[in-house]
Amino acid sequence: MHKSGFVNIIGNPNVGKSTLMNALVGERLSIITSKAQTTRHRIMGIVNGDDFQIVYSDTPGILKPAYKLQESMMNFVHGAVDDADVILYVTDTVEQSDRSEKIIERINQSGIPTIVVINKIDLTTPEKLEALVEEWQQRMPDSLIIPVSAREKFGMKGVLDAILERLPEGEPFYPKDTLTDKTLRFFASEIIREKILLSYEKEIPYCCEIEIDTYKEEPTIDRISATIYVARNSQKGIIIGHKGERLKRVGQKAREDMEQFLGKKVFLQLFVKVQEDWRNNERQLRRFGYDQQ
Repeated sequence: MHKSGFVNIIGNPNVGKSTLMNALVGERLSIITSKAQTTRHRIMGIVNGDDFQIVYSDTPGILKPAYKLQESMMNFVHGAVDDADVILYVTDTVEQSDRSEKIIERINQSGIPTIVVINKIDLTTPEKLEALVEEWQQRMPDSLIIPVSAREKFGMKGVLDAILERLPEGEPFYPKDTLTDKTLRFFASEIIREKILLSYEKEIPYCCEIEIDTYKEEPTIDRISATIYVARNSQKGIIIGHKGERLKRVGQKAREDMEQFLGKKVFLQLFVKVQEDWRNNERQLRRFGYDQQ
């Protein structure tokens, strides 16, 4: 008997959804930073066993959209509730947010097998954790509650076993050697975006989008040219920095990560262009891969 299905990871920003998926997949597929809205797309990571295939989907954090980009991000979240075989609803021991109430209500009414993962248990006491487990059992009574620390990879086997119990029978959706549905271009752009998130403050990282202009694979080196799009001219100067120093640092850090990810040398060129208010431009959002349905 072979099992296969889509396991969608849903929750508020910064609860550790991407860390959890990376721990479950065993590869670093999703960006992880302490800033909210780090994940913009649905990212699929695939885990194969002899008699199962789990297709994980990491989604953006639940938020109230302030512009069209965020509306698109929330479309990914709603789609993840609708097309899941198993839902991993991720919370943690420190979050205090009610922005997910509508999503929780929708999950409760969906009838889809759901596992509530309480992350970051290394940041609390046994007494507080016990109270939290009871609270979530009341909020999502049909769900299994599993406390974990995704960062420390504690409790991962319990999550995997629970998923496999709930996974439907079926043939694999993808070839068994597939790790993800995303291209190398996508991961190159995400690595650059991660370095921008880590290198700049305030609004700057959220005004940036990355487009890979060219990606040439050679036997010993990959040659990548990318453009960083910003929403205003003033942001362009901040990204580049004095004599180009800040952009150069971003490029260096991104190149080092790409080389580690790809296992080969990388030549990376970065450019910065202004695309006025791209976050509210439906045509530009489609171009950057955001579904506006």
